[in-house]
Amino acid sequence: MDKIDINEIADLVVKAIREKQGGRKSLMAPIGVSARHVHLKQEHVEILFGPGYSLTKAKTLMGGQFAANEKVTIVGLKLRAIENIRVLGPTRNFTQVEISDTDAVKLGVNAPLRESGDIKGSAPVTIIGPKGAIYLEEGMIVAKRHIHMPPADALAAGLKDGDFVSVHADYEKGLIFNDVKIRVDESFTLEMHIDTDEANACRAKTGDKVALFFKS
Repeated sequence: MDKIDINEIADLVVKAIREKQGGRKSLMAPIGVSARHVHLKQEHVEILFGPGYSLTKAKTLMGGQFAANEKVTIVGLKLRAIENIRVLGPTRNFTQVEISDTDAVKLGVNAPLRESGDIKGSAPVTIIGPKGAIYLEEGMIVAKRHIHMPPADALAAGLKDGDFVSVHADYEKGLIFNDVKIRVDESFTLEMHIDTDEANACRAKTGDKVALFFKS
């Protein structure tokens, strides 16, 4: 038997999807690999970094967010820790920690796969800063992959906020991501967000392009 070529199989799968679903077309979008990070409410910023403290901007991100200069340590239930976790600003009404499945294993926690903001019943976590620490009974998740899209791109593609598409990552370890949610907002630029585990699975990096498949 001839050696199986994984890339050829991936191409055949994509071809089969196109043929089966007929009038589907594709759109190329860049990838943004989202590393583990923390969103904080102001009360927790002051506990972790000191009274009256405000986050300082290191890099501007889409949607009015920014990567802060501040970093924290997170600790799981088995007292396993991951250091130098980037804080993202601005502050929110709730504190949320976003990790990968690999991080969850290291921390010894069962972090659920959720959309950002859906933290009810999620994993507990301790967050440690230079001035203090907080314990959250819930707040740590593995974020679902999604695609940020400005209204113009969504209109051109015939998509709307909340739609789902399939995505073909045609790389050395090519694969297909199904059920990828579309998020539409004026402040967004076109970009698919995946975590480090998903990026490693197909050997993708920030800036690489993927093909979105959707109904025409």
